[in-house]
Parts: sequence; structure tokens; C-alpha cells
Amino acid sequence: MGKHVFKLPDIGEGVVEGEVVQWHVAVGDAVTEDDPIVDVMTDKATVTIPSPITGVVSSLSGDVGEKVAVGSALVEFDSDTAAATTSEPEPAPAPDPPSEPEPAPAPEPVAAPEPAPAPEPVAAPVAPSGKVLASPAIRRRAREAGVDLTQVRGSGPAGRVRHADLDAYIAADGAVSGAAPSAYSTKRTGITEIKVVGLRRKIAEQMTISKRTIPHFSYFEEADVTELEALRQMLNASRDESQPKLTYLPFIMLALSKIMPDHPECNAHYDDQSGVVSRHDAVHIGIATQTERGLYVPVVKHTEAMDAWQAAAELQRVAGAARGGTASLDDLTGSTFTITSLGRDGGLGATPIINHPEVAILGIHKARDMPVAKDGQVVVRRIMNLSSSFDHRVVDGADGAALVQHLRRMLEHPALIFM
Repeated sequence: MGKHVFKLPDIGEGVVEGEVVQWHVAVGDAVTEDDPIVDVMTDKATVTIPSPITGVVSSLSGDVGEKVAVGSALVEFDSDTAAATTSEPEPAPAPDPPSEPEPAPAPEPVAAPEPAPAPEPVAAPVAPSGKVLASPAIRRRAREAGVDLTQVRGSGPAGRVRHADLDAYIAADGAVSGAAPSAYSTKRTGITEIKVVGLRRKIAEQMTISKRTIPHFSYFEEADVTELEALRQMLNASRDESQPKLTYLPFIMLALSKIMPDHPECNAHYDDQSGVVSRHDAVHIGIATQTERGLYVPVVKHTEAMDAWQAAAELQRVAGAARGGTASLDDLTGSTFTITSLGRDGGLGATPIINHPEVAILGIHKARDMPVAKDGQVVVRRIMNLSSSFDHRVVDGADGAALVQHLRRMLEHPALIFM
């Protein structure tokens, strides 16, 4: 039986180790070449590593959340187990098959009870730890269907529950015996423990650094974006098919890029160890982007050299890459200032956490029609709330407020953005 040890390969970008985020296989699973075996995270980029061969998994190295060095053993395969299994009948001597049917008549009466066996137990075999063997996808499906996996018989190696097993249980038994009781008569007592690993752990670490080391101060303002909305609608109505649809974000990015030379203390990094503030001429804007895997901050670089269409197109590209899991390390690093937006769920205000080592962050909220007093009359205007946070070690309150007020003027009179 051949053994094959697969080591964590060099993923590139100077990576020396990776964190195990999710195993797609378990010991005893048969895999074919190029089947996904594990997700590994490095510097906010998650890579799915495929199987190099066809075989059976005999051992795994690294629990979820554990970091594995490049070049160290990751998976061990029995590379010829499948072949050995299918060839087992062949070694049987030719004379044996004829001789086996002869004793068969005697056991026939003994085996007679088999047509009406006792009902098979439905409980699924469990691992030594007491857990049912099943993938995260199976567990999610079971939760959504209200199925107790301990009641599902698994047909996979070591009793591992597969999708077909869950389908059969739901169709045959679960649909009959698993009728959900009234939501008002059932007490919920379960506790779900979720290990903080992968991107979620990186987010936790980054946020902890930001809140522990940066003395935040926050500042709030509202901007009348009625004229900006009219400009946005006009430009979208006249755009050609090659141009992306404009949201508020490209205009805010351009406005920030235009005013940053007047507020250089806000477009900077602060090195806690050396005590040095690095003020950047280039404006590289990070855009906090929610994905199915967690929060990413893709970066639109050199927005000071873009027009609205270019900013929108690049924003669409890097945000799409982040959501699709194809963003490069360059797409996710190098920001000098970050914008966070909750979009349609933007609320009235927030206290955004600075993206360390940056010194400022802007939160934008949903624009809405509001009654306001203007020229002695109450009129309906389009209002957007702005929330901001600054590193008080290097940005004074007056300087942070001056940046937001300058931005407000640009948004309320959008012609200034292009002058």
C-alpha cells in the first residue's frame, strides 16, 4: 500500500505559513485528483488547496485555526487503497468460487429471518470525541431542516454523514417524525460554540490593536447632497454601456482626494514603535466591504489621478474581487484612508474603528429625504449623515472637524469636486 505525504506548498507572495480555515475531507475519505481538501488563509487571502493525487486520506495535520508552515506535512494519502479495494476479489483462487455455493444451501434456512430483520438503528455512528462525522455544509443543512444529525445513519467512511444520507432521512423519516412544534411552546436551550479562526480571527486581532492602541475621537455631521444626487442621476442617465453606474462613493472618494493636500495629517500612517507619522501624498482609499467570509478592505489606489468613472470602475473591480475571493494581496493592502458604508442599512450614526496604522476613517450613512429649514422655509432636501473617527495622538479635534466640514462643502456644491 503506497503512502503519499502532501506538504503545504509555497502559495506565493512571500508567505511562510498558512492558517487552516476549513478541512473539506476527513480521515478515511476517498478523493480524486484536484478535489478540494483544505482552505488555507494567508494575509487575508484564502486559498483552496486541491488534492495532488487520487487516494484515501489516512491522516491530517493541523486543526482548524492552527498555523502550518510552508513545506510541512499537511495530508497523508494511501495512494493505492482504492485499487487494492477493487482488486480484492481477484486474488481468490479459481476453484474457490465453485466450492462456495455448495455450503450455501445449509445456511439458507438459517438466513431465512433476513427478509424481515429487526428495524435498523437510525443513530449515526459517532467519532471517538462523541461528534457525528459530517462536513460544515451538512451541519448547516441539518440545522436549517431541524434535523438531529445523531439520528441520521451515515454511509461514508467511519459513518460520515453525506448529503444523500441527509436527503434520505428527511424524505423517509424526518418529514414524518420531525414536525416542528409551535414556536411559542418550545424553549430554546441550545448553545452553539464557534471557534474564531481565519478571517474572523484576523479581524478580531486588527480591531483589538486599533481600539487598544488608538485613542479615538469621533465627529458627526450631515451633508445636503440634493445637488449631488441630481448630478449623479444626470450622469447615470447619459453614461454609455462601458461606464459603471455611479453611486455616492466615487464622488466622496474624489472629494477626499481633492481636499487631502489641505489636511495632510489625516492621510497618514502612525508607527507606534518608532513614533513616526508618515503623511502620504498619494490618496489610497480603502473601502470596507462585507463579504460572505467576513469584512475585507480592498483599496482603490491613486484616486487623486482618477475621474468619477475611473474611480467607480476600480471600486467595482476591487470590491468584486474581495467578494468573489479573487482579490490579490496588492488589492487588499496599502490604504492611507478608509471609508466604511452600511449602505441601505446605514442608520443615523456610528463610531467607526480606525484601520490601523491609518489615523482617520469616514463612515457614510443612507441618504434620505428630510424636511429642513432653508431660506426661511421648510423644504425637502436629500440629507446624508457622516460619521468619522480620528487618532487623537496625531490628529487634533479641530483638524478632524476641519476635514469633515471641507468634505461637506464639496458634497453640497459638487461642482467644486471638478474645479
